[in-house]
Amino acid sequence: MNDSSDPPSSRRLFTYFVPLALQAASQSLSYPLIAMVASHGPGGALNLAGVAQANLIMFMVGTLGAGLVTAGMVFARTRQGYAHFVAINNLLSLATALIQAAICIPAAGHLVFGTLLGLPASIETPAAQAFPLTILLNVLFYARNPYQVLLYNNGASVRASTPTFARIALTLAMAPGFCSVGLVGPRWAMVCQAIPVGLETLLSWWYCRPFAAALPEDVAPAPSGRQILLFTLPLSLGGFLMTLSGMVLGGVIARAAEPERMLPVYYLAVGLANPAAYAASRVQNVVIAFPPRSRDDTQVLRFSAVAGGLLSLIPLVFLLPGLAHWYYVSVQRLPPADLSLVYTTALLFLGYPVTVALRCHREGLAALAHRTPTILAGDIAYVAALAVAASSCLALKMPGNIIGPLVVGTSHLASLGILVLLLREPKADGGPPVAPVVGQEG
Repeated sequence: MNDSSDPPSSRRLFTYFVPLALQAASQSLSYPLIAMVASHGPGGALNLAGVAQANLIMFMVGTLGAGLVTAGMVFARTRQGYAHFVAINNLLSLATALIQAAICIPAAGHLVFGTLLGLPASIETPAAQAFPLTILLNVLFYARNPYQVLLYNNGASVRASTPTFARIALTLAMAPGFCSVGLVGPRWAMVCQAIPVGLETLLSWWYCRPFAAALPEDVAPAPSGRQILLFTLPLSLGGFLMTLSGMVLGGVIARAAEPERMLPVYYLAVGLANPAAYAASRVQNVVIAFPPRSRDDTQVLRFSAVAGGLLSLIPLVFLLPGLAHWYYVSVQRLPPADLSLVYTTALLFLGYPVTVALRCHREGLAALAHRTPTILAGDIAYVAALAVAASSCLALKMPGNIIGPLVVGTSHLASLGILVLLLREPKADGGPPVAPVVGQEG
C-alpha cells in the first residue's frame, strides 16, 4: 500500500500511466487492422472509409455513457456506490442499443449516412452494411466499464491493460486470417472487431473479481443512482458533441475537393495519430488517482506535458520511407500516388497528443471537484471552434487532408483555453477532491 501523504514520484506516475497509455493506444491500433479486412473487399479503400463512418456513428451514440468510467472512479469506491454505478451503466447500455437499432432502419440509416454526413454512395453503402454489427460492440464496451473501474480505482493499471493487449493480439491474429480465407469487406471487418472485444470484456471481469469482493461497506450514505447520473450526463453530452464534431469534420472533408481521395487519406493518417492522442487522454486517470495537494502543486501538470510530447513522436515512425510504403500502400492499399498526401496530413497532426494531454489534465481537475459542467463548457468551445475553422477552410478551398488536422488542432486549443480560464478560481460548491488510489501495481 502506498502512503498517500507522500507526493508521487515521476516513476510512480509513469508506472501507473504507461499501462493505461498502452491500453488506450492498443484499443485504437486495432482499427487499422479492422480496416485491412474491410479494404481487402471489392470496394478497396472506400470500404475503409465506410467502416470508419459506421464506427463513428457507433461511438457517437455510445457517448450516452461517455462519462461512466470517470463517474465510476469518483463514486464506485464502496459496495453500495458500486452497485448504483452498475445499475446506471446497464440503463445507459440499454438506451444506447435501442438508439442504434433505430438507425439500422434503412430510411433512418440513409438519413444519417447519406444526408447528414453527405457521404457518396460508394462510401454510404459499406457504412450501412457494417453498422448493425456495432450494436453488439457497444453492449460489450458498456459491459467492460464496471470491471475497468474497479481495476483503475485499485491502481491495478497492469491488470486493467492486459485484457486490451489480449484483444489486440487476437485481432492481429484474426485480421490476416480473415483476409487469407476471403472473409473480407465491411461486415466481416465488424465480426473481426467484435470477437476480440468479447475476450477483452471477459478477461477484465476475471481480473477484477478480487477487488469486487474487497469493496468496503458504506460508512456514509452511498451516492445515489440519481447523483451518479447527474454527474455523468454533462460528460455524456460533451462526449456526444465531441463525437459529433468528428462526424461533422468528416462531412466537411467530404464536401471539399476529391472526397474519394481525401477521406481515405485523412482516416489513414488520423488512424495513427488517434492512438497517441487516446494514450495521452489517460492523463485524466492520473489526475484523479493522484490529485494535487495544493493549488501550487504542478507535478502532474508537468508530467502531462512530458507524456504528451513523447507520445507525439510515435506516429512519426510510420513516416519512415520503407515502413510508410509497406503500411499505407501494401497493407491499407492506398494508391501510391496519394502517399505524399498522407505524409503532409500526419506531420500536421504532430502536436495533437500534447494538446490532448493538457486538456485532459484540466478535465481531471474538474472531475475531482465534481464540476462536470465545466468539462462540458470545454467541449462546447471545441465544437464552436471547429465550426468556425472548418467553414473558413472550406471557404479558402483547402484540400480535405489539410482541413482535418488544422481544424482538430485549432479546436483543442480553444477547448484548453476555456478550461484553463474556468478553473482559475475554485467553485465554492464544487465538491471535495477524491482520495488517491490506495494501491499500485508495478
